[in-house]
Amino acid sequence: MKLTEEFKEQPAIIKVIGVGGAGGNAVNRMVEAGLRHVEFIAINTDAQDLRRNKAHVKIQVGEKLSRGLGVGGNPLQGKKAAEESIEAIREVIAGADMVFVTAGMGGGTGTGAAPLVAKIAKEQGSLTVGVVSRPFEYEGRVRAQQADGGMKEIRQHVDTLLVIPNEKLFLIIDEKTTTDQAFRMADDVLRQAVQAITDVITTAGEINVDFADVRSIMTSAGEALMGIGVCEGPNRAVEAAKTAIDSPLLENVIIDGARGVLVNITGSRSVRFVEIKEAMRFVHSVVSPEAHVFYGQAFDESLENRIKVTVIATGFPQKNGRLSTLSRAHHLGGSRKVPVLSEEMLQRNGPGARPSRHSFPGRVAGDGEIPAEIGPQAMDDLLKKPAYLRITSRRLK
Repeated sequence: MKLTEEFKEQPAIIKVIGVGGAGGNAVNRMVEAGLRHVEFIAINTDAQDLRRNKAHVKIQVGEKLSRGLGVGGNPLQGKKAAEESIEAIREVIAGADMVFVTAGMGGGTGTGAAPLVAKIAKEQGSLTVGVVSRPFEYEGRVRAQQADGGMKEIRQHVDTLLVIPNEKLFLIIDEKTTTDQAFRMADDVLRQAVQAITDVITTAGEINVDFADVRSIMTSAGEALMGIGVCEGPNRAVEAAKTAIDSPLLENVIIDGARGVLVNITGSRSVRFVEIKEAMRFVHSVVSPEAHVFYGQAFDESLENRIKVTVIATGFPQKNGRLSTLSRAHHLGGSRKVPVLSEEMLQRNGPGARPSRHSFPGRVAGDGEIPAEIGPQAMDDLLKKPAYLRITSRRLK
């Protein structure tokens, strides 16, 4: 044995697949945000939309069926399109340790094709995580029913499903927010959900949370919660931990019943040991003493004076098929004011942005380019907390 021999590392192969319009837009957000060590794949029936996508790999599915013109919001046609191109999908997924399938539920391609993509990933042995959004209520009953059907289908083929209710965005925007701005925010929340997990795996630090840790709490994990908090100033670490656990974008759900908790604390090298200790003390105070807690610390100098805390909690006991709930004010010992996004804040990244492309009845699609008005950094700054997300595993189907 040579003790001086270099250690060989084979990092986890992570692939993010955006299916349909919303999924493709989410991939664009991730590329812009600079997600590292991830391969991006865009799948769509709309050739025009694919041309503008920034993914590393692009697959036009159902070329014979749709002739590159989309499927008109019909999930059945979206599924048939994916089936027509199933070998191409298998080829791009091959070899992945972890696959994220992101899509907007309610339309045609995302709703119909995403479950098949997830099924292929799962069959090939990848840890498969679905990240999907539920449509706004005003988009109508038909779209909502199609979304429910799509989520029911994809739930059967993933280890973990993150469902993001777009309607919750109304808790953090004001009446001046335009339709395009609201949809761009919905796209970016999908980005934040994926980045929360990939950052935990791929960002090196003093104490690493590796892929095996993530797999251990996300494989058939039952129902789980995920949250991110970014704070600065006095008590920044504790406040970031509180923010990760308490969010305006999800119903009042507490984490004290979780059996597995993953905590990752990211900041510059100015982060003090006592801050880490205080943040972890808070986390331990709100989770069960019996919970298995994984803790990791990573460095990111771009955060400057801010600290980011990511919390993923899994393995909740069920009551009538749902998590137990409790007032956040009672749970955290106080109340929190829901932030409102003003028009000035929404335009922080500059004017002149162009609308992103979405397809839904009665709306004229734009040119598909990702605007600068609400960039990834702006969204992180505005919300201080990306989506606090409910995760539903296939075990709950």
